[in-house]
Amino acid sequence: MEFELKDFETVIDVTRIANIHYFEFTRQYHTFEDKHPFCELVYVDNGYIYVKANNYSGIVNKNQLIIHTSEETHSLTCPSDIAPNIIIIGFECNSSRLDAFSLAPVTLSEPLQRLLSDIVREGRNVFLPPYDIPNLKDMKKRKEYLFGSDQMIKLKLETFFIELIREVSLPALPQTSLTDALASKTKDIHAYITENFREKITLNDLCFLYNTNKTSLCNHFRSVYGVTIINYLNQLRLTEAKRLLREGNFNLTEIAMQVGFSSIHYFSRVFKQYENCSPSDYIRTIKSKLML
Repeated sequence: MEFELKDFETVIDVTRIANIHYFEFTRQYHTFEDKHPFCELVYVDNGYIYVKANNYSGIVNKNQLIIHTSEETHSLTCPSDIAPNIIIIGFECNSSRLDAFSLAPVTLSEPLQRLLSDIVREGRNVFLPPYDIPNLKDMKKRKEYLFGSDQMIKLKLETFFIELIREVSLPALPQTSLTDALASKTKDIHAYITENFREKITLNDLCFLYNTNKTSLCNHFRSVYGVTIINYLNQLRLTEAKRLLREGNFNLTEIAMQVGFSSIHYFSRVFKQYENCSPSDYIRTIKSKLML
């Protein structure tokens, strides 16, 4: 039996990577105008920023992305009222299909947001090798841990850009993995937590409010959003807490109360569990980085 092999058509080819950064900026931080021989993806994970570039000048809001083209002069400025979190990825790609994303910000869907987070996590394997992880101190084990990281970044970035172009060009397809009613309920729960994370929220409260049980609640939420309810709640609270820490208007006790923690001790324990440092050490580290 004869076969004719088909050549792959490469529509997006990311050839080299310059950097992958997750910045936690302070208020009013700004960069000087810059340009370089590679593209730069800028995504606002929290807050908003002002962008000044050849192809677009204006606000980029939370969950929005803009891509500066190669040799495009650009800069960013953080506002005076909020300390934003920003993902910046410098990469080389010769496809002109990405040029359109330099003209105006684009809001990412949740699947694309998760894919971008995967790229940042993979990038840490390359740009921040895990020397401090137990059992990875010898070179052989470290190489095994990092196996394929460069290629994974390339593949994930290319997948991200293809999905981005598809999403902008094509209408969204209906979700079929869950029933419409269940999907709607899970989305409502996610929205409720996002809106009310500063208040006291328990699993029992959510079960009562949305007429469900803990097992269904937790399983469906994790299947849709890829994270447990408690982890999502803590992530929201810590993201807000880090912003307040960087803005410097409140003490630790006030911040703990504002973001929904029952005490300063619980706040500090959860902060250290997720961030591997205390709140005080966190803000000292951020300030020292920005002074470099």
